[in-house]
Formats: sequence, structure tokens, C-alpha cells
Amino acid sequence: MTKISASDVGKLRRQTGSGMMDCKKALIEANGDFDQAVDILRKKGQKVAAKRADRQATEGVVIAKNNSNNNKAILISLNCETDFVAKNEDFIKIAHNILDKAVSENLESSEELNNMLLDDGMTVAEKVLEQTGVIGEKIEVSAQVIEDVQVSSYVHAGNRLATLVGFNKSVDHQVARDIAMQVAAMSPIAVDKNNVDQETIDRELEIAKDLARQEGKPEQMLEKIAQGRLNKFFKENTLLNQAFIKDGKRSVAQYLQEHSDDLSVTCFKRVGLSN
Repeated sequence: MTKISASDVGKLRRQTGSGMMDCKKALIEANGDFDQAVDILRKKGQKVAAKRADRQATEGVVIAKNNSNNNKAILISLNCETDFVAKNEDFIKIAHNILDKAVSENLESSEELNNMLLDDGMTVAEKVLEQTGVIGEKIEVSAQVIEDVQVSSYVHAGNRLATLVGFNKSVDHQVARDIAMQVAAMSPIAVDKNNVDQETIDRELEIAKDLARQEGKPEQMLEKIAQGRLNKFFKENTLLNQAFIKDGKRSVAQYLQEHSDDLSVTCFKRVGLSN
């Protein structure tokens, strides 16, 4: 039997993050062949992934970052099953490594993420599979990308919620951050009322009519009442019409216009983990 040294085990552990005993067993099975031992550990990850395919990966790390020109921002969500794993320093480091690489490689879409090469030579998909074997939990990764004249990103304390916002023109850093924080705090469904899909509008109108009927309002008044409640829905749930969180006397649109007449938000992304 090939003699396995402690340094070989340590090297494999540093590269894969697997436990000492798992690394030793893999090296013994591979007769000391380092690359084969790595493959053995990856296959272990495949087995764990298959067994845990029906599990919910609702914990994890959500982080975001701008590029150096502030015209593109990327959000990475690395999900796992338990809060214990989500708070592990090595798990958080992997999320940051993926994000940093995505920014430096100018990632264009979430679809490209799994095939992106990391600094250790693994693709993101291979890294996720490897860590599934190391950790023993279902792990998933996804990305959101925004590119515009200027972008802003915000990560809420605890790495459980992050946002990206795109603007139609250059904007002061603090203003951009304020809007990214607004999206985090108020969870709008669209930028403006014109961006709300018709299915949502129809559902809200129907709910409003039903409520008015239950309140005993006359049938001929239902449409007008429903429209009024729909306008209230737009005000509460579309970003530009929401009350600005730092000053409820003005809307987000008014706050932006104070800095530039035609300044506006073009798009946003918000990703948060369920509690």
C-alpha cells in the first residue's frame, strides 16, 4: 500500500476544503495519486448532491459588488441548507471568491456563471459540487447582473440581502446608495407603475372590488373604488412612487429629481434569503 504522508493530506485538504480523514481515505483509495484523489472527493460530492436534491437550500450568503467603472454590478447568492454553514468563514470566502472573479471576468449573465473558471482551475459548478461533498449539504449558486450608465449595489448586514440598481445617468454616490437601500428596505415589485405586469394589476383590481363589496359599497362605485386602491398599491409597491425611507414627505422620484431633473432608475434586482 502506498504510504500517505501528512503533507500530502494537508495539501489535498487545502485545495478541496475536505476533512483530514476524507482526504486521507481518498489518497489511500487513489494509491497516492493526487489528481485522482481530487476526483474521488468530487464524486463524493455528486453522491451527496443526488441524495439531497429534494432539500431546500434557503440559507446562505448574498453579496454584491460594482466594477471599477461603476457601470456594472453583480450579485451572487450562494445557498446552503443551514445557518451554521452559512456563517462558516470558508463558505463566505468561497462566495466572495466567486463574486470577485465574476466582476474581474466581466460576467454577462447568470447562465455563464457555472462555467466560469476560478483561480484554482475549477469551474464554479465543480466548486459547488466539491463543497457539497465537503459540507454534506445541498449547495446552489446564482447570479444577477445589471449594466447601465451608472449602477449601485448594497449588501445588508449579515449577508442575507443585497440589491443592485441601474440609473439612466451619472449620480452622486450617496444618492445611488440611498436608492439601493430603499430597494432593500421596501422591496418594490417594479420601478414604476408602467412596469407592473397586467396579471398583477388585474388581481389587485379584483381584490379591491371584493373588499368594497364586503364593505357594502354600491356596485356602481366598485370600479372607482378599485382604481383608487390600485393607485395606493402603486404608491406602496413601485420604487419611484414609494415614500423615500429617509424622508416620508417626498417620493423616491422627487428625491431623484432634486438632484437632476431627468435622473431616474432604469432597473433593479433584489435578492434576500427567507427567515
